[in-house]
Amino acid sequence: MAIPRGPYSLTFVLIVSLSPLAAQAQQEEEDSQTTFSAPTLEVQSSADASEEGLSPAFAGGQVAEGGRVGLLGNQDVMETPYNFTNYTELLIEDQQAASVGDVLLNDPAVRVARGFGNFQQVYLVRGLPVYSDDMTYNGLYGLLPRQYLASEFIQRVQVFRGANTFLKGAAPGGSGLGGAVNVVPKRAPNHPLTQVTTGIQSGGQAYAAADVARRSEDGRYGVRVNAARRDGDTAVDGESRELSMGHIGLDYRGKDLRLSADFGYQDHLMDASQPNITITEGVAIPDTPDASESVAQPWTFSDSEDMFGTARGEYDFSENVTGWLAFGMRRGEEEATFANPTVSNTQGDFTTYRASNTREEDIQTGTAGLRGSVETGAVAHELTLSGSIYRSESRNAYAWSQFGSITGNIYDPQAEPIPATDGFTGGELDNPGLTGKTDLTSVALADQLSMLDERLLLTLGVRHQRIEDASFDYNTGTRTAKYDESAVTPTIGVVYRYTPALSAYANYIEGLQQGETAPNEVNEESVTNGGEALDPYTTEQSEFGVKYDSGNLGGSASFYYSRKPSAEVDSNNVFRVSDYQRNRGLELNAYGKATDHLTVLGGVSFLDSDVNGNEAIGSPDTQANLNLKYDVPTLPDLALDSRVIYTSSQYADSANQQKVPSWTRLDIGARYLVPMGDNRLLTLRARVENVADSDYWASAGGYPGESYLTVGAPRTFKLSATVDF
Repeated sequence: MAIPRGPYSLTFVLIVSLSPLAAQAQQEEEDSQTTFSAPTLEVQSSADASEEGLSPAFAGGQVAEGGRVGLLGNQDVMETPYNFTNYTELLIEDQQAASVGDVLLNDPAVRVARGFGNFQQVYLVRGLPVYSDDMTYNGLYGLLPRQYLASEFIQRVQVFRGANTFLKGAAPGGSGLGGAVNVVPKRAPNHPLTQVTTGIQSGGQAYAAADVARRSEDGRYGVRVNAARRDGDTAVDGESRELSMGHIGLDYRGKDLRLSADFGYQDHLMDASQPNITITEGVAIPDTPDASESVAQPWTFSDSEDMFGTARGEYDFSENVTGWLAFGMRRGEEEATFANPTVSNTQGDFTTYRASNTREEDIQTGTAGLRGSVETGAVAHELTLSGSIYRSESRNAYAWSQFGSITGNIYDPQAEPIPATDGFTGGELDNPGLTGKTDLTSVALADQLSMLDERLLLTLGVRHQRIEDASFDYNTGTRTAKYDESAVTPTIGVVYRYTPALSAYANYIEGLQQGETAPNEVNEESVTNGGEALDPYTTEQSEFGVKYDSGNLGGSASFYYSRKPSAEVDSNNVFRVSDYQRNRGLELNAYGKATDHLTVLGGVSFLDSDVNGNEAIGSPDTQANLNLKYDVPTLPDLALDSRVIYTSSQYADSANQQKVPSWTRLDIGARYLVPMGDNRLLTLRARVENVADSDYWASAGGYPGESYLTVGAPRTFKLSATVDF
């Protein structure tokens, strides 16, 4: 049954002026960390129903002091042997970020790409993909909209760098081997919130949002409601987008019991968005087409609609033992028509075809666990036992026109009639059948040891993961493949705190994904083990580094090495794991207040990838980010900010013959606060992204082994006004 749609006719009002850092938004972020005074108990809102609550914001308010580390719960950055950053709601609002991808543009270890043949956001962390449907929502897989997530759902975006199967379990889509992304939903702050925002951006796209939150008088109960609508053309001529979303977040905090729940809805429609562009093998990478003009056919579109809900509870059985239970469900529907060009020469000539598809998906997921503390002599232990389940059913259908049925040129795009789907079909677009089922179950055990007056911290853990997957014929529904394998993934991590401001860490951890199934034939020769399913692939990672926290400035330096297996048919016609992608990297990060008026956020990531002596597709050697925010001392209500993003050259093919040029992008912004009396505050924001209006290839690949390119966004102006009542 289709998810019902509602009427979304809005009138937009905009007050135009300057933008970024809203003091009111920062106060909200800070207040959400502080405690209520109640007759019998201190109350703190918590997105994940944990005793610790939301980690405090670091100096400057753009990142947090800690965050969720999988089954280990919320931990301070300085006390965990893993590498992660938590971007706050304040940063999201100041940058007028519209999606998770916009937020992740701030991370030097991350670049945003696209899914294969669709508009799905993909996040490349340490050169390896994290699909948007492999993000977690308060630690649970599969609950968030698959293609795109609006920022209005988000209080924190947590980026975990590195393999993470022990901490979170295997990702359902098989990604997340180089990192992970976790989204923390919004919760009611400790003061009443009534906020309305309107805005507009280049092309005429208008925006309106409401954010309302209340807590009970004693602070135990909280509710927060968010709704937003975006509609209109974008800075890309010919492209338009619509987004409607709604979210309700509830929480309760008692003496021993903590509860939270979320209900969300999102409908995202894109018309004639810039397509993925593939360059024919052997052809040099051509110049980037004009980013302000869509190469897409006007009849291409993508429409995805999702509803989801989740509930979480935590209970203190005793002073030393706590248990938790969480579960969630999502229903998603998608329909789309694409025409992604394949360019055959440096003059930009291309061929393409119509590819229409529909998808319906149902997800159920959950986790439960116990955590207890005990001391054995001079050693303190925190023991965690956790189990998780994930189940999905997907129904798909497709209909394509003949290959090459559309021709054109990326530098002079022309509208062509939509061709008939007389090429390849599978299933019925109006009634897609069951094509895939995935079941993931796991159990994990961890022991976190504290020694030498909590200066030496040791983490030991192991997870047993089972992966079951079945595929079914699009037309007959007959099962065509079945996979049922399991594996054990361990971890060991150590932290030594030299001083309260300086710690060193090291870890070994693994990533896990489903092994491939051997093809029956390659190059017209039979494969000896055709149809055999390989054991789950294990990506191994080692990392060490140092972390620094002076109270005002923080940062880290880390070095890592990872090895990801890949399979191919060998000289004996046997399909097996025969090679590895080896990634070595150095990452430097800094954040916080450099002076009373200057806030810094940024870093640099160096990556050396190797596959058979060549660099991996879409793996730049260098990525760097620098965000500077300046509070003007002579005008205390004015703040200015800038962001520079640099990505070095990368290859779009495995033979390293197609080199994609480096690119640099400058964004600037400002905010101005206007007191309006009666406890009302007007926050005016303005932002210009890609100030130089550079045309550049923003990413190569995004799906393993594929070499498609995406065009970076053109110069985009954003203006908004927020009123707090």
